[in-house]
Amino acid sequence: MYLDRTKTQLVCRHPTIAIIGGGYSGAAVALHLAHRGAAARVIVYEPRAELGRGLAYSTSDPDHRLNVPDSKMTLFSHDPLHFRHWLSSADLPRLPAGSATLAGDIFAPRAVFGQYVAAALAPLLAAGRIEHCRASATSIRKQGAGFAVRDDRGQVQKVEAVVLAVSHPPPALPPELRALADDPGLITHTAGEAALAGLAPQDRVLIVGSGLTSADVLATLMRQEGRAPVHVLSRHGWRSQPHGPKQAETSADFAAEPASTALALLRKVRAAVRAEAARGITWHAVFDRLRAQGPAIWAALPLPERQRFLRHLRALWDIHRFRIAPQTHATLCEAERRKRAVFHAARLLGAERQAGGLLVTIRPRGARLWQSLTVDKVVLATGPAHAQVIAGNPALAALAGQGLVQPDPLKLGLATAPDGRAIGQAGPVDGLFVAGPLARGTVGELMGVPEVTAWAEHVAGQILASLPSPATQG
Repeated sequence: MYLDRTKTQLVCRHPTIAIIGGGYSGAAVALHLAHRGAAARVIVYEPRAELGRGLAYSTSDPDHRLNVPDSKMTLFSHDPLHFRHWLSSADLPRLPAGSATLAGDIFAPRAVFGQYVAAALAPLLAAGRIEHCRASATSIRKQGAGFAVRDDRGQVQKVEAVVLAVSHPPPALPPELRALADDPGLITHTAGEAALAGLAPQDRVLIVGSGLTSADVLATLMRQEGRAPVHVLSRHGWRSQPHGPKQAETSADFAAEPASTALALLRKVRAAVRAEAARGITWHAVFDRLRAQGPAIWAALPLPERQRFLRHLRALWDIHRFRIAPQTHATLCEAERRKRAVFHAARLLGAERQAGGLLVTIRPRGARLWQSLTVDKVVLATGPAHAQVIAGNPALAALAGQGLVQPDPLKLGLATAPDGRAIGQAGPVDGLFVAGPLARGTVGELMGVPEVTAWAEHVAGQILASLPSPATQG
């Protein structure tokens, strides 16, 4: 508690913590603050009706599935089966047919995981231990030892700590598509109920990008009867890989003597994959170990080597790390077999509106001559433009204008100290914390639920440790 001397008599009050963004990252921090018995008021600024859904778990499309099995999704690091147990409880909604594999893993629709998070938060909201402010924060300004948060209703809240857990920014428009910037045939946002509603079965569609977002779009379109072939374009032609078999864990260890260069890391990974293949173990186990030891691996790489990793190895990492649900993989394979989906390994050269549609020019990988595709719609599925997160968010822009936040050197999000504090122009900023993928320039692997959960627990602990001890009236 603080002693508030703004009035003629002493008034005791709890400090207030504002969490900006109520997707999974912000909801997880709020939950762990409440579960640790924080003697603080916790306010989550989120315009959506429910906390915990964000972009990822707001979709109601049953074919937009979690890309990892139920046994690896949890709000509590100490209880890795928490989500699995909830799925077997009376609170479980009906799962669509085919959600479980023959091995017993459940790849639930992402909306179901959103319900799980909402169910965990519900009693804390009802008890007032977490408050949901259905508004967007438009400005955050330093005020004394704390901050003043203004929302889009014009309300201002004074707080002692702020957690930045804002949503992923939309994809950046490639220069090759700028001629279509205002064209109704270009779809740059694939999230939300209406994003793909305008794609008719007869529309000729080109998806730019071949990762998880592209897989979701394809899964939706493949349900359409009479669907015209869908073209999918990526520079290397690589796609998110499927999950592997049930198998033993790898014996590889990348943390005991971590590589200090990207090339050395690549060599260690290749050697481990070869060694495990000789034992009958697939590459999946090696990448699972890489993911588990990610913080130690990342910490050992100096900045130039992190940049080299992102420049040369990120695409390979992404397709092996971000695997797709077996149901989605089967849908895509069947679509390719029936030529309902055509995959291109090619460089995008340009696009323009013509009488017959959108003329897209590409150069296939390894070829010298260009080709053209005529389509009705172009869907951008290249992933979030994390380098634009400050410019695209007014609250972050306000903080940047005060020198309190800045991009991390890798342009993956915000500069963040190991304890979770945002790093401003003068160094780490007391009371200002970064949650979720925005901190991955420091943490490394921070896109999956297990890693986001662990970081949320860490940030919650650091926040509580940073608050002054309860004041006592003499």
